[in-house]
Amino acid sequence: MIFAQTLEKICALAKEQGNVVSAAQVQEALETAGMQLGEEQLNLVYDYLKTKKIGIGEPVDPFDYLSEEEVDYLDSYLEELKNLPEVSAGEKEAITLSAMAGDLNAKQRLIEIFLPQVVEIAKLYAGQGAYLEDLIGEGNVSLMMAVEMLDCAENAKQAEGSIASMIMEAMETYITENADQKKAGDAMAVKANDVLEKAEEMAKELGRKVTVAELSEETGMSTEQIREAVRYTGDNIEYLDTKQ
Repeated sequence: MIFAQTLEKICALAKEQGNVVSAAQVQEALETAGMQLGEEQLNLVYDYLKTKKIGIGEPVDPFDYLSEEEVDYLDSYLEELKNLPEVSAGEKEAITLSAMAGDLNAKQRLIEIFLPQVVEIAKLYAGQGAYLEDLIGEGNVSLMMAVEMLDCAENAKQAEGSIASMIMEAMETYITENADQKKAGDAMAVKANDVLEKAEEMAKELGRKVTVAELSEETGMSTEQIREAVRYTGDNIEYLDTKQ
């Protein structure tokens, strides 16, 4: 439990540093938790962090986790963003302050300024079960919402930090929800396969299609669960008579 908690702290630290930690920081966190790991064990920790897209000493290359389709999309999207006018740090601060005061033009300009940052944040979450295009879309929606919620910020720096945090939270939520949907889909696929196999087995024994009620009695599944599994297959269970 202590080891798992320590890994969580290391991951949290990495997030604050742009998804990168130094080997010294990892070693310090482990030693603080009272753990002395050998070289082989440390390498296992580093491997685990890399699966979380956390770089050791330097950021991971997001292109290692992008498909060819995602790379093409990213190139095209970044090409579009090149048309946006550049701003200096001073101009960005002034625009942020105006947006905080409620200026509509400043809010729109601030959204444009942050669009490239949305891309950079999305690249940090590449390869975690969501398409880059979807992550950027979620980030852009969150960006527009965040710009409307700057009245509580005390200064431009805090406002910019709040925008970045909302973008990251939106992407993390999307990844989590996407993973939950995948798990649900996988579970349904297993259930549908079980129904298919049992229906085929019973049909061969009886020499005819089996009814939903018969399959329910044999498997212990409710008739609604069976019908739901059938719907998942596109009603493509040839050994089952779903009309009875």
